Parts: sequence; structure tokens; C-alpha cells
Amino acid sequence: MKFIKITALLIFTLIISCAPKQEKSPWKNLIKGNTLKGWNIKGGKALYEVKEGVIIGTTVSNTPNTFLTSNKMYGDFILEVDFLVNQHMNSGIQIRSNSLPDYKKGRVHGYQVEIDPSERAWSGGIFDESRRGWLNDLEDNIPAKKAFKQNEWNTYRIEAIGDTIKTWVNGIPAAHLVDNMTQSGFIGLQVHAIGNGKPGSQIKWKNVKIIDQDVRKYATKSPVPVVAKRNVLTAKEKAEGWKMLWDGKTTKGWRGAKLTEFPKKGWLLKNGILTVLPSGGAESAAGGDIVTTELYGDFEFKVDFKITAGANSGIKYYVDTEINKGPGSSIGLEYQILDDALHPDAKLGNHKGSRTLCSLYDLIQADVNKPVNPIGEWNTAYIISKNNHVEHWLNGVKVLEYERKSKDFLKLVSESKYKKWPGFGMLDKGQLLLQDHGDRVSFRNIKVKTL
Repeated sequence: MKFIKITALLIFTLIISCAPKQEKSPWKNLIKGNTLKGWNIKGGKALYEVKEGVIIGTTVSNTPNTFLTSNKMYGDFILEVDFLVNQHMNSGIQIRSNSLPDYKKGRVHGYQVEIDPSERAWSGGIFDESRRGWLNDLEDNIPAKKAFKQNEWNTYRIEAIGDTIKTWVNGIPAAHLVDNMTQSGFIGLQVHAIGNGKPGSQIKWKNVKIIDQDVRKYATKSPVPVVAKRNVLTAKEKAEGWKMLWDGKTTKGWRGAKLTEFPKKGWLLKNGILTVLPSGGAESAAGGDIVTTELYGDFEFKVDFKITAGANSGIKYYVDTEINKGPGSSIGLEYQILDDALHPDAKLGNHKGSRTLCSLYDLIQADVNKPVNPIGEWNTAYIISKNNHVEHWLNGVKVLEYERKSKDFLKLVSESKYKKWPGFGMLDKGQLLLQDHGDRVSFRNIKVKTL
């Protein structure tokens, strides 16, 4: 009898050990019981509460957009959430979003997956809150527009992996955006501002869950139409008068600074990215600098740039390609692009720190607290020059300003290496230039607006 019991136990153990192991669920719930633990409120004064595992947001009059944001920051993830929205409201789910003291006094900004119960029906589209506006609307995606259900619970699936964000509305593919302006940030549930409207409208969220480990393993393989936001204008930019300065494919609008055509070597145009090929770090060592074929007076200029370790480059404006008759660089005011940590130029310059990233090269140092993305990630440079007032911006933050042609400016020039060129920086109109300094540096989304 004892032998039979032992044998049975061994057989049972063998069966259990051979049975297929159930994989642990990768999902993590972001609603902790009936509390807002793990969340905090930013922006306005809308009300948030939790009842029976459901987060309820309620509108309040005369307060800005309000966001219930996760304490944790997320980069790559898959998020699923059910929501029920009042048909007269507007809302959204923030992803990879931030609130920074030096950006619009802490205003929440970043990608938003729209919740839009209006007749427009762009629920599931991607809006850039407090930055660039619409990035991927649903104007031409009729199935996704029809997928949203009024006055019923809806389900979103959001996949943010690398530079790609995909959304689904009730299982129907909605948006597919390629854009990596922001790599990580918090998740936020929005109660939209209503001005002085009647308060008390509600939006509810439940089953808020996320995968943030081994994300690619669980990613959806079904195709979604791509909206690649490289080298295209947003609707807002078009309305404001911006123009693409590079089409992402050809050399149209550009030439070598010392040539009548685009350089035959030293520059690579591939996948909508314009790259200076490395050639040992010497200025204009390979293809040489490139300049616009048009001249610009008062202007706004934007470009994404990505540098490699130890790299040096620059954006020049009010350039005169004829001042320097030799084979070297053309002369102009320069927004410096540099790896401050590794390149020796960061410690040089006629004025301390005036050769660091975003500085007016050799003349004025940029803010030392500038918001720099790490090496290998994209940064966005913005320059505005209007009525001789010039500003340098980085990733949405102003880091330097000065008055061109002023006594202070002329004094700086007279004390710099530029003093040997009469009239340096004084042109009413000049070319824009991207520098070949012999290091690998990439550019994209090159845009200009004349003022």
C-alpha cells in the first residue's frame, strides 16, 4: 500500500512538471484600488476621484486644461485603457509628456492621443499638446472615425516603440506616427478646459494597464498606414507661413558654399535624413559646408539635429560666401552644434563658454542649463531674427538672445577673431548654412519662415 502511494505521488509530480507553464501576464494595472496612488494632478483645477476602480474626471469652470499624470516616466510601452466620455467634452491621453519649469512655466506638453466625440471624430489621432499641434489627424481614416462609439465605453490601444506611435480605437487601426521629438515621459488623463462654461461634465477611465518590459514581443504586427513626420509641415505650420527648406529627397534649394552645385561627396541623403559624413574632424574637409540658394533677412528657422560623440558642427546665418575667398568655411553668425562633454572647443573661445552648444559661436555663451537630449538622440534648434533681435532656442527653450548691430554686439566682434572681416554679422540679408566640420552630424525637418 505504501509503495502504491509513493508511485502515485511520483506520477503526479511528473505530470505537473511536464505540464506547460503558464506565462505570467505582462500587464501592469495603473489604477491601485480606489486611490490615486501613483498619480498626481498638473495644470488646472478639474476634479479627479476613483470609485470602484474607475477614475472620474469632472470639469470645472475658468481653469486651464488639467491632467492626472503618472508619477513614473515611460519610454517604450503598450497601453490599453477603456473610457467613457460625455459627448460634449474634449479630452485626451498624454503619452511621453513632460512638465518642465523652463518650458512655458511647467505647462504640460507632449504627445496626446485625442478623445474627440465631436462631429469631426478624430478620436485616436495624435496631437502635440502645447507644442506643434496636430501631427496625425484622422481626416482620411474613415474606418477609424467610425470606430468611436458615442455614449458608450471605448477601448484604446497605444503602442509607443522607438520613434513610432500607433493607436487603435476599439480594435480599428487609427494613427501611425513616426516622430521622435520626445523619447519618454509621463502618461496623463486630461480634463479639457471649458472656459466659463457649465461645470460638471465627466469622463471616466477604467482598466488602465501597461506593458513596459519586452515591449516588442507583444507589439501588434498588423499594418497601419504610416504618417512619417519627417520633412513635412504640420497644418499649423502651413497656416503660419512656414516652408520646407529641404524636401528630404533631393538637393533642391542648396549648394556647396564654395560651389555652384551641391557637393558630390561628404554628404549623405538617405531616409529623409541629411548627414555630414565623418572625415577626421577637419573643417570643410570632405564635401564642405552647404548653403541655401536663397537669401534671408528677418526669418525663423527650425531644424532637428543629431550628433555623434565628440562631434562639432554649426548652423550659420547672414552668411556671405564671398568674404572668405579661400577654400575654408564661409563667414556668418553661428549657432554652435557641439558635444560639450567631449569636444575641446567647449572650453575655448574668446569669451568663456562661447563655443558650447547653442552659443553664438565665439561671441556669446548659451544658457548652461539648456535642455540637451543625449548623444544619438534628436534635438531641435530654432533661430529667430527680427528687427536685429536674435534668439537661439533648443528643444523649445530659449537659451540665448542678443541685439545684432548694437554697440554691445560690435564690441564683441571687435574683440573676436571676426574683427578682420569688416562688416561681419551686419548683412541685411544672407544665406543659411549647415556646416561640414568633418564629424558625423545629421539634420532633418529643415524649415524656414520669412518675416
